[in-house]
Amino acid sequence: MDLFAAALLGVVQGLTEFLPVSSSGHLILARAFFGWDSGRFGLPFDVACHVGTLLAVVAFFRADVAKLIVAAPGALTGRDGEYERLGRLIIAGTIPIVIVGGLFADVIETRLRSPLVVAITLTIGAIGLLLAERIGRKTREARSLGYGEAFLIGVAQASALAPGISRSGATLTVSMLLDVQRASAARFVFLMSLPAIIAAAAKEALDLTEVGMAALPVTLLAVGLVTSALVGYLTVKFFLQYLAGHSLAVFAYYRFALAAVTLLWLAMRSGEL
Repeated sequence: MDLFAAALLGVVQGLTEFLPVSSSGHLILARAFFGWDSGRFGLPFDVACHVGTLLAVVAFFRADVAKLIVAAPGALTGRDGEYERLGRLIIAGTIPIVIVGGLFADVIETRLRSPLVVAITLTIGAIGLLLAERIGRKTREARSLGYGEAFLIGVAQASALAPGISRSGATLTVSMLLDVQRASAARFVFLMSLPAIIAAAAKEALDLTEVGMAALPVTLLAVGLVTSALVGYLTVKFFLQYLAGHSLAVFAYYRFALAAVTLLWLAMRSGEL
């Protein structure tokens, strides 16, 4: 049963890390709905799943990542060039999550990780996606963004520290409100997410050195890592192809439906008490 749960949570992480539906929100709801002990699949398992999704995005964008690494010195010294400028845009977009994560990580971790909060933030994110689809003209390429606009997209990414908001959902919403095309926006926000995913995995790994492995079997960690990596890679590939000619509205409607199911589940539970 534990192996099945680990595989299912890895699949959930791999699917929802990159789709605009919130990976943290789904993991909270999956644990709550199925009654899985969060202590059983706690910090060590979260680290494994984050590493899995990190490997997925690095593998898919390996050519871009390699060029960004080569261009890094030029990006920091102000040199012109496509990847030097892209590197500076990613830096500008990463600043907000560094600030918010550093100041409010403990509050977010202790007060916002509940099914009720997830239901509310799922609804907020759904409204944002529909507004972006209706208002955004989607005529720009992401490379035309200014540093201030990248910072604004980074603010959206920072808001996704709250479970249920969704990193890709929030950043795509703001990108489309800035008239960026869906597929171009997705490529940019996925690359911009790399520092945040690395930082999240590193922070959890540091926390893990303090609390220890809690006797969690290595097989569960391996299952979570592998499934999240494989599913994450396939999800990125599918999502970029999907965005070339489809609206994000279906994800908004899914978020509304999941929020409604969560509220109904909470109401039924309160009625049993």
